Amino acid sequence: MNVHSSHRTDNHPPVKVGVIGGGIAGSTIALRLAELGIQVELFEEGKSLVNGPPICHLHAGGNLYREISDQQCLTLLKESIDTLRVFPNTANIRPTVITVPQRDPGDPEALIPRLRLLQDAYRQFVEADRRNQVLGDPGQYYKLYYRNELEQLARASIPAEPGSLDDWMIPVAKNIDLDKFKFPLILVQEYGLSVFRLAATANLALDQLASSKVNTRSTVIDIQQSHETGSWTVTHQQFDPTIDDHITHSVNVDYLINACGYRTGTLDNWANLPRHRMVEFKAAYVTHWAESQGVWPEVIFHGERGTPNGMAQLTPYPDGFFQLHGMTEDITLFRQGLARSTTEDAQPALGTSFIRKLKQGWTNSDIDTRTGRAIAHMAQFVPAYQTATVGGKPLFGAQQIPGDDLSLRAADISFAGRRYARTEIVKASSALSAAEGVIKQLVIEGLVPDMEDDTLPLEQQFPVTSGLSQKEIVTKAETLASERGYPQALAGLVRFEV
Repeated sequence: MNVHSSHRTDNHPPVKVGVIGGGIAGSTIALRLAELGIQVELFEEGKSLVNGPPICHLHAGGNLYREISDQQCLTLLKESIDTLRVFPNTANIRPTVITVPQRDPGDPEALIPRLRLLQDAYRQFVEADRRNQVLGDPGQYYKLYYRNELEQLARASIPAEPGSLDDWMIPVAKNIDLDKFKFPLILVQEYGLSVFRLAATANLALDQLASSKVNTRSTVIDIQQSHETGSWTVTHQQFDPTIDDHITHSVNVDYLINACGYRTGTLDNWANLPRHRMVEFKAAYVTHWAESQGVWPEVIFHGERGTPNGMAQLTPYPDGFFQLHGMTEDITLFRQGLARSTTEDAQPALGTSFIRKLKQGWTNSDIDTRTGRAIAHMAQFVPAYQTATVGGKPLFGAQQIPGDDLSLRAADISFAGRRYARTEIVKASSALSAAEGVIKQLVIEGLVPDMEDDTLPLEQQFPVTSGLSQKEIVTKAETLASERGYPQALAGLVRFEV
């Protein structure tokens, strides 16, 4: 079901939607609505949009997560395909390698039935619409590598640019101790996702859309709903640099979307709409490995979450920069870093040390300590990685997870009360699903007309967004990375299609 501004009828007065929170969910919903010609006003506390928990991976099949259901994996695959169609310049196009260490109780052979399921689903998506072929040839969605093949690849020279699936495996085969792994190793077409190019796309497109108004550096301090009409009044304080102070404004909207990320529960409390959720503080670490050779894939070393043997994740960027995750409580996860809502309070209460990091940033000693641990964790599997150094401050944030299932990865939006929605995405690729859910709900509540599906392809549903050039997105992304204190390489383009 698609609604387009050209189809709107005179007997439907203009509708204005308020979106509180300019993360990936709020920005995507604002984009979708504004591209339709629906008036949307976005409120974001930060200086620019999409500045939340670390995003680095397009989960095109959910292969990082052995514990989630096949259905969640299929959902993530479809959402990732849609994301690449709408935001093609946000991906770092290179595969991911999945490994199972000998010390891990898992069996890599157990992952193969799911890979076949995902490959069949991807093939069907492509057969239904060739525009869905955004993860390469369906026949090459994944490839298995056994020990004898890896030993041969370890003797090959590293190509300057990978031209085949085997080329991607050469740096891995040369740098890991094969005795420490179970076989096969798996290469799969899950790509990188650039948080800075996502941010650039949202900032540039919303700036061009006449039906959108973006209020940055704006803190919402109150929401009130009219009992008669159901509309909302949003009161916010916006920083005005000309007077170096905040000015209080009130805005009336017909529908309110709570896209506050880890603070979603605060708005739920104000609206008196209770909701059970968790919030988890997480961080990824920016490192520089001057001795790295060739172009690396992303590499996942499976492990048991929350233990000293937790998963290790190596995410490559240009110029020798790598982002690291280590799913232990000393690296990416934190002791007491998971908070739950209560029956009295929809907002999980993170500890003061986490709030301090979220609001003021990290101390240099914390950066050095945790990044050093991440490097040591990776060096267990890639011994040469011990020479890597701190490459910048961590990417960090608090991730909300609706309900009480910590393994949940596919979630989008929920509705409560009158004219109120809350986005609850766990992965960036779910943002488009959340936007579609909002549109359907606006129709149900009679705020926009119900229309026949006109089968416009996804790309044409986002004409302004699709019209942005790769160059302007990358340039804006590099500017945002610098403004936020990160190396520009994290915004750089990686695109090697096989």
